[in-house]
Amino acid sequence: MPRKRGDMMPRKPKRPCSTPGCPNLTDGQYCEDHRVEERRRYDKYQRSSDVNKKYGRAWKRIRDRYAREHPLCEMCKEDGRLTPTDEVHHILPVSQGGTHDRSNLMSLCKSCHNKIHLELGDRQIRS
Repeated sequence: MPRKRGDMMPRKPKRPCSTPGCPNLTDGQYCEDHRVEERRRYDKYQRSSDVNKKYGRAWKRIRDRYAREHPLCEMCKEDGRLTPTDEVHHILPVSQGGTHDRSNLMSLCKSCHNKIHLELGDRQIRS
């Protein structure tokens, strides 16, 4: 059966693996050889061990529902700018006893969310 013009989508070109010195090409950030290794490293050093207790499937549902109901960044909206929501922020962080209650949430764009966490001092600018 001959192929029609619309049957095949062009593929995005593969790019080098992000692991320094790795010659493999990949569709994602890391090649098959390094993907699992990098995931383990990320989970070990960048996530606290109780992250799934704080941010599991239930949080994802709460966050998605809140973002649908508040589609614009609340801080930008106060300044008269209409910016889409990228993050749902806990006003009192879960690590300090905050909950997923709606009164403790606010929708923010990535820029405003980063600004809040930089002011709190719990995140650093990556270079």
